[in-house]
Amino acid sequence: MPISAEAAVAETRSRLIQAAREAFMEEGYRASVDGIAARAGVAKQTLYNHFQSKDDLFSESAGLISDAIVVSLDGQTDDLRTTLIRFGTTFRQKVHGPEALAMFRTLMAEAARFPSLAQAYFAKGPEQTTARLADFLARAMKAGRLRQDDPRFAAEMLLGMLNNIDHFRRISNPVPLPEPHEKARIGQIIDCFLRAYD
Repeated sequence: MPISAEAAVAETRSRLIQAAREAFMEEGYRASVDGIAARAGVAKQTLYNHFQSKDDLFSESAGLISDAIVVSLDGQTDDLRTTLIRFGTTFRQKVHGPEALAMFRTLMAEAARFPSLAQAYFAKGPEQTTARLADFLARAMKAGRLRQDDPRFAAEMLLGMLNNIDHFRRISNPVPLPEPHEKARIGQIIDCFLRAYD
């Protein structure tokens, strides 16, 4: 059964993003648009039909990481702690994972030369995650499950607590924390956050 034109477009876009992610992880930002198109099995013009520039492809990868993180806030339980632990676990798995670390290294190497790249990455990645978390926390505050405060500040604080020095540990030493230690650390972080907003 032939696929619809809309499904074909979505499938091509997905292949382009996957090819770009692989290329950026292997080659950094110097990965060529020609190479990304070839890796995806499409013409260069097809790539430009989907993305205006290599910056767009790079920032779209950040958006996909963010999407995977914030989906952990969907379908939340009545137990705020359980939801935040699920969010914290997903956040740390994605942000401290090899793909995100490779993209972060690439971004740091290129940010001074390509400030628009850093801005696009921030808008589609960290900014999107912060906004969605702030919205979730605002709803919890309105429902009386957290004390009233600035939800944006609370979201930024929680993300800072979850990322903390462990992000730099993973950059310098890619070996993840043992699972029991990681689970305990996330629980401590969420409990500390909830005490601050009790």
